[in-house]
Amino acid sequence: MLLYLSPWIIGFVLFTLAPMIASLYWSFTKYQLPGSPKWIGTLNYRFMFTKDPNFWKAVKNTLWIIIVGLPLRIVFGVITALLLTRKRRGGNVYRTTYFLPTMAPVVAATLAFAYLLNPSYGPVNVVLRKLGMEDPPQWFYSAQWAKPALVLLGLWGIGDAMIIFLAGFLDVPKHLYEAADLEGASRWAKFWHVSMPMVSPVVFFEVVTGIIFGFQYFAAAYVASFNTTSDQSIGGPQNSLLFYSVHLYQQGFIYFKMGYASAMAWVLLVISLLCTVAILRGSKRWVHYQGGAFMR
Repeated sequence: MLLYLSPWIIGFVLFTLAPMIASLYWSFTKYQLPGSPKWIGTLNYRFMFTKDPNFWKAVKNTLWIIIVGLPLRIVFGVITALLLTRKRRGGNVYRTTYFLPTMAPVVAATLAFAYLLNPSYGPVNVVLRKLGMEDPPQWFYSAQWAKPALVLLGLWGIGDAMIIFLAGFLDVPKHLYEAADLEGASRWAKFWHVSMPMVSPVVFFEVVTGIIFGFQYFAAAYVASFNTTSDQSIGGPQNSLLFYSVHLYQQGFIYFKMGYASAMAWVLLVISLLCTVAILRGSKRWVHYQGGAFMR
């Protein structure tokens, strides 16, 4: 058995466990490439929470994208999936059409949105001006609109959430809807008291993965900020796109402060773990599984 598992075990030790142990050690050192690490204890962590001028800004931006973007992703995913559960001609075509944006690479999709939302010549603002809006949003070029533009990008690629919710709705037992019809339940009552409890495990999955993804949000923010600033620096206007992972990348791979970047990575791991544990414990109250049992 170990012989068959050895390729995975070797890969895990070399490419996951060993780097994690190394980064944990580096997080307690001053490691400025190309130099060697020097032990400084908890100084990186103290600097992070008390003296880093951009740390709390990055945390605030990251929480914003989670608190605003994740609920919208779930709501739009549920609405789209509900529309696609209805039997109609070309249903498979509609499902494929909604899912296709998910297949687009993040970098390419972000560059496309940077063009579409360009405040000067982008098609979106051109249409808004023709509709009578004299001062349309500056989108990625504005601290106020940069993060909402990323949310729009995320909602455009809602196909993966739609597919998962669609599978959940199609798996709801038909006899529950029949029983609700016999009781005279309205469409809203059937949706809220039958459909949503039965797909609550799917919602739970989307919440957990969405929060973890939100803490690691990087590619779209990096590409958008890099291509919409005059000096080609990351972070966007007034650091409005400086998310936690972007700030971590900046410290580690632009300023080459590997010790400080390692400390940031471990803080990110701990925060993600604590949030996941909290959601797991709180899910006992609202996650319902077929058979009538809530998760223990």
